[in-house]
Amino acid sequence: MSDALLARLDRISDPGSGKGLAEAGRLDGAVIDKGVATIVLKADADEDSAALKAEIESAARELDGVKRVRVITTIQRAPGKPHARQRPVKAAADAPRPAKRIIAVAAGKGGVGKSTVAANLAASLTKQGQSVAILDADIYGPSIPRLFGLRDIKGLKKGDKGIEPAQAHGVRIVSMGFLTKPGQPVVWRGPMVQGAIQQFLNEADWGYPDVLIIDMPPGTGDAQLAIAQTIAIDGVVIACTPQDLALDDARKAIAMFEKTHTPILGLIENMSVFLCPHCGEASEIFGHGGTRAEAEAMGVPFLGEIPLTIELRERSDSGEPVAFGKGPVSDAFARASEAMLVSADEVRKPAPDIVLTD
Repeated sequence: MSDALLARLDRISDPGSGKGLAEAGRLDGAVIDKGVATIVLKADADEDSAALKAEIESAARELDGVKRVRVITTIQRAPGKPHARQRPVKAAADAPRPAKRIIAVAAGKGGVGKSTVAANLAASLTKQGQSVAILDADIYGPSIPRLFGLRDIKGLKKGDKGIEPAQAHGVRIVSMGFLTKPGQPVVWRGPMVQGAIQQFLNEADWGYPDVLIIDMPPGTGDAQLAIAQTIAIDGVVIACTPQDLALDDARKAIAMFEKTHTPILGLIENMSVFLCPHCGEASEIFGHGGTRAEAEAMGVPFLGEIPLTIELRERSDSGEPVAFGKGPVSDAFARASEAMLVSADEVRKPAPDIVLTD
């Protein structure tokens, strides 16, 4: 822990005991690394900690060299005594982990290129020598098979070690898209969606890769809750475009993950600019910089900007992720994937008890 940061935080009074936060045992961690102050605050389930978190953020920003502050809250709840307005669920930490790191890629709305971002983050990590797997948790609109050129896979086999993922470009993949005919919709209610995701997570032979990427469906709902309840993920990356409309929905997604105490690893601005294939000029079709500004305002990492190019569209359609190639888009995904892993390492802590608020 950082002595300077601890000393500054201990000047803040614990609302319950009146003691300093460190003396009162309210801090599980307080470190400063590369200008980022990360504080892990123990919070009671009955406590409204918003004001305390704001005071902590303000105090940490006063220290020299601190450019960004992240306050991670863990819930401390007396056994058998949940808050009247809270519904406890089984802690995801109890579930076996299928990978060394588990990272979800989500978006507040459709159409922002979330699956393309997820596929290319996986491709970039593979290119860097990591072993990678992808769970396509977008049950209603699976895109990962097409993005990896696996449109002819029919069904998933079950071997001695469980469901056998399909493989492409060195990435192990499980998707609902392998179980439906082209153009056939999945007409399922919430419990069936939750059951499918839990089965994919728990019964697939993932091979314990370095990273398991979960491509979430857009929005907030059953799939996100199923994953939060099933397994302790290291964090979530939010994909967004610079538009105000997309940013509004991204805020909703972030709020949902905060309710399930899932760390936000950062925001990625997709379709940041359009790069002309002829002259290389950058055009800000959807605006530019909105996601970076939003990340700074919310105190979460900004992982990078992904430009829109003809090559990105063509390679996505042909099932060859652009991150495997060379050029500005591949380089952008390389930087974003590296920043994502750094952020994941910063927040990796023993998983807290997950509480969902009604």
